[in-house]
Amino acid sequence: FCTPCLQQCLKPKKPLCGVCRSTLTPGSRALDLEKQIETTETTCNGCNKKMFLSKMRSHAASCSKYQSYIMEGVKAVTKEPLHSTRSFPNRFTFPCPYCSEKNLDQEGLVEHCKALHSMDAKQVVCPICASMPWGDPNYRSANFMEHLQRRHRFSYDTFVDYDADEDDMMAQVLMRSLRDK
Repeated sequence: FCTPCLQQCLKPKKPLCGVCRSTLTPGSRALDLEKQIETTETTCNGCNKKMFLSKMRSHAASCSKYQSYIMEGVKAVTKEPLHSTRSFPNRFTFPCPYCSEKNLDQEGLVEHCKALHSMDAKQVVCPICASMPWGDPNYRSANFMEHLQRRHRFSYDTFVDYDADEDDMMAQVLMRSLRDK
């Protein structure tokens, strides 16, 4: 994770897990996870020495065979450049269309706009919709706050497969409906 994204997750008003975006309780430690890390044994991929996961980071920093193993992996991955580099739109963080606030997740954008821009009548482009395959990056909502509250109550990522084409999705829906009867 980059620093701005991590800082967004660790806002004092609502710290979030960087992976699942669950709300974190300040001051509570994951003792069960700490215990699991202390008691789970692993093997160094460089020198094959056995150790507990809790010791692996310090071992990896000083193990020359492990560092060689990592460098071989890096070289193997970077030898051939990708022939088809597709650019994927960012559908996870968004800028506020009213001010310069950046890296807001969908829920954060809704909260931010409710708190700071609820009375702003300026017509703006919805950054969430603009990032979607069906979104129009030039369409300005007449009432952006109403749009946010109606259209963005849930994350599209939960329900949408961006790589599937429309015909495939329709066939899947039809097959599921026949199975469910």
